[in-house]
Amino acid sequence: MSVLSREIERRRTFAIISHPDAGKTTLTEKFLLYGGAIQSAGSVKGKQSDKHAVSDWMDLEKQRGISITSSVLQFEYDGYCINILDTPGHQDFSEDTYRTLMAADSAVMVIDAAKGIEPQTRKLFKVCAMRDIPIFTFINKLDREARDPFDLLDELEREFGIETYPMNWPIGCGQKFKGVYDREERQILSFDDAHRGRELIHGIKCEITDTEKLDELIGPYQREELVEQVELLDAASAEFDLEAVRHGKLSPVFFGSALNNFGIEPFLEHFLKMTTSPLPRIAEGKNIDPFDENFTAFVFKIQANMNKAHRDRIAFMRICSGKFERGKEYYHVQGNKSFRLSQPQQMMADERAVIDEAYAGDIIGVFDPGIFSIGDTICEKGERVRFEGIPTFAPEHFAMVEQVDSMKRKQFAKGMNQIAQEGAIQIFFEPNSGLERVIVGVVGVLQFEVLEYRLKNEYGCDLRRTNLAYQQIRWIENEGLDPKTLKLSHDTKCVTDFRGKNLLLFTSEWSIRWVLEDNPHLKLAEFSKNEV
Repeated sequence: MSVLSREIERRRTFAIISHPDAGKTTLTEKFLLYGGAIQSAGSVKGKQSDKHAVSDWMDLEKQRGISITSSVLQFEYDGYCINILDTPGHQDFSEDTYRTLMAADSAVMVIDAAKGIEPQTRKLFKVCAMRDIPIFTFINKLDREARDPFDLLDELEREFGIETYPMNWPIGCGQKFKGVYDREERQILSFDDAHRGRELIHGIKCEITDTEKLDELIGPYQREELVEQVELLDAASAEFDLEAVRHGKLSPVFFGSALNNFGIEPFLEHFLKMTTSPLPRIAEGKNIDPFDENFTAFVFKIQANMNKAHRDRIAFMRICSGKFERGKEYYHVQGNKSFRLSQPQQMMADERAVIDEAYAGDIIGVFDPGIFSIGDTICEKGERVRFEGIPTFAPEHFAMVEQVDSMKRKQFAKGMNQIAQEGAIQIFFEPNSGLERVIVGVVGVLQFEVLEYRLKNEYGCDLRRTNLAYQQIRWIENEGLDPKTLKLSHDTKCVTDFRGKNLLLFTSEWSIRWVLEDNPHLKLAEFSKNEV
């Protein structure tokens, strides 16, 4: 096997998704602990110390205790090179999560054992199902009171239309949580809250028929319950099928407690064996083999001002095939020009290290002087590969945003444009309004708060925001149509996007129908063609 094949084969690139507060970021940090990437995990809630989650790099994330932007984390574990994409759980930032899932080869879904499946989890799962990628489920917080595990499995299968296979099975929950039974290894992993994650948990070999040993480990009452439940599982649950797992049709399920470091190592080891090396990507209807020697990559995220010491802009690229080499000349397809990436970086949230090479499956950050957009393709010189674009979500909330200090016009314009290019917001302009005020569209209202925070802290601008009643957006498809000739209702506004395309903002579906009936020649689209 060549060096290229060996390096790509050991890559694993996955996203961690969940509803807020299910324990996703805590799980991420425990993975990093095992890989030796960090020495101690930060408490997301900050109750025990003033540490914060490694993957939460923005100050606002640390204040709110939630992930606002996706983070990229790479580390080595047991011969594997692991790229973790930690995503925002809050639904207001689902667009960032969606783009990040486009760069992943598999997903780990974290579910709170007491709450089960929540609305945001449903949305994210649908994105995974669309891409046919493997989904692994970690049911968290068994050290607290939890729902019946059979009910949780039934809900997973009913809601998502996939089968489940429990790799282990919980023994009680909350104060009666004794640990889990590993179905494959036929052993008990005993839970002791006192260790608080300071030592690895070693399994105790124990057949489910060994009554005496089980009584000694978990007591007669819980032994009876465990034996009954495992027998039911063996008789009624789906057969384990690795091919079904790799096509997202069967989800292996693990139970544990991320906060207490319980069940994390077995989960990570099983996951690495079951998930695949980098998957092929589609470019203009063709599969791009990750083991192809020709380098290809696409931009899935752009982030400005991650590091206060640099105040620069980083484009995140998912390498899809071949090997990346520092200083080599590559071709930017959308920009139709060649360039050298002289400072490629491996990321650990906001920490950076310049690298000389990277392989298919890796995520690298490169300095962006303003030439990249989300969805752009980078490849070898002489190639003409173009990966499928990443669609944007139509905004659902709108506001008029104006700068407070007229002396900071340049900072305001730069901040608005950069944040819009990241995909965090969409900006629109009224005819002849200038750059002093813009209409901002967002998927979730919390994005307005992030916009205000970032403009003030990163660009030194205070802004004035006025919420607008618009709820729907449509692009005008008619080439050369003058919007002034349209008959519009009083609650419809004509604006342009940053590419100069005309579009209409509506307060309701009724308004859209009214305008179409009064302008029969008008053609409207839910997405701009340039953004797909």
